[in-house]
Amino acid sequence: MSGIFAAGSLAEYLKDPVEGWGWSESTAYVVAAIVHVVLLINVFALAPFFFIWLERKASGRIQDRLGPTRVGGKFGWLQSLADGVKLIQKEDLCPPAADSMLFRVAPYLVCISSFAAFVFLPFSEGWTAVAADVGLFLIVAILSLEVFGIILAGYASASKWSLFGGMREAAQMVSYEIPLAICALVPIVTIGSLNLSDIGRAQSGWIIDWMIFHDPFTFCTFFVYFTVATASCKRAPFDLAEAESELVGGFHTEYSGMRWSFFFMGEYASMFLVCALAAILFLGAWHTGLPVVDDMLQTARDAGGASGYLANLLGMAITIFKGGLLVFVQIWLRWTLPRLRIDQVMMTCLKYLIPISCFLFLGVIVWPMLWLTVSDAPISHEGNTVRIGTTRTTWLPSALGDRMPAGPAAAAPAGAWSNSDNDGSNDSSDAETGEPQPAAPAEAPEDPAVGNTAADDPKSGFASRRPRRRQGGQR
Repeated sequence: MSGIFAAGSLAEYLKDPVEGWGWSESTAYVVAAIVHVVLLINVFALAPFFFIWLERKASGRIQDRLGPTRVGGKFGWLQSLADGVKLIQKEDLCPPAADSMLFRVAPYLVCISSFAAFVFLPFSEGWTAVAADVGLFLIVAILSLEVFGIILAGYASASKWSLFGGMREAAQMVSYEIPLAICALVPIVTIGSLNLSDIGRAQSGWIIDWMIFHDPFTFCTFFVYFTVATASCKRAPFDLAEAESELVGGFHTEYSGMRWSFFFMGEYASMFLVCALAAILFLGAWHTGLPVVDDMLQTARDAGGASGYLANLLGMAITIFKGGLLVFVQIWLRWTLPRLRIDQVMMTCLKYLIPISCFLFLGVIVWPMLWLTVSDAPISHEGNTVRIGTTRTTWLPSALGDRMPAGPAAAAPAGAWSNSDNDGSNDSSDAETGEPQPAAPAEAPEDPAVGNTAADDPKSGFASRRPRRRQGGQR
């Protein structure tokens, strides 16, 4: 059992002939992929299972009711399971005038787009199916594919109510994706990485080190992001795509049974996804905000074995708790605020949210420079990040040598002043004026194949464009 805990991944454990099973590389990766998919499917399925129950109980309490109290005990824990069993037994109908193929495919597109985005979501330190360096943009891009399923469902149903709902959803999602992407850029430019795991690691420490408390612009960006994420999930007060008071049921008017439930499974899974993404971007990811506890968990992760597994399990529970808390806020808003009109929804995005998000994006870029101007805080380098006092940023340029790959020493460019203090050979100065003289340029290597020097070769790069040496202050 210790072998699977010590391995870096499940595939490595399956390939290990000593501690693991000694499988071939291709077989090990296929089996590991299947295991990861099964785990993500359980997350994808259990999230709607729990949040449907939570919405029933929360809406009941808000409306001074009890909600589910009979199925599965006093609190109705199995109400979602009872709903699923009921939907399985219902007849799967397709309108005679509908495009049967598109009508049947649309619910699966909604579910697949929501499920695929979970592949790039880190639940804890190192616990992600695909640790992509551009994981954040991949999640945003994949989530935007959900609108195709909604449009196809409205178009293929051969119903004007469904068509109106599909067109509303197309206009709404395409519009709200713009401020959503801009808000997602704010943590990127602050931390300097598109990798969600790197963004999570950068927020270790106290609660004030979380991205939401980084500066006033990131604080406001969190609330703008949460607003546009709620609208992208078709949640009230932005649920104009289904608007039962106007369009009967909107884009899913003609659906029944399991195909009808697939739309809501994708919706609740997307709710949890965007909320968990908000927790990773702004709320410290899997960190508790208490350095003592986080240091203990990180030490356990570094040690590996069963203790590292339990530490990651606790980190995943923290991420899920933060995401679930934001989902509860979305549910709270649905049963508190009235539904907007479609023109109000579009005006809110185009007239307010897009300009506000652009202003916040510009502000988070200017903030380090402004802080540096008005403050005498010390500047220190931490890898690719520059710290001004307590403010982290990647927008201040670091030394060129820190960004250049290691390699053979390059010749000093002509006209550069020498800083060598080893002896007096390079610290030459004009005997009459006392002004320092530029260091002599390095001799260009001779090309053995042609017999000429690299400085004479027009294809040799920077050497051929080297300026002439200055003599006595004149060219």
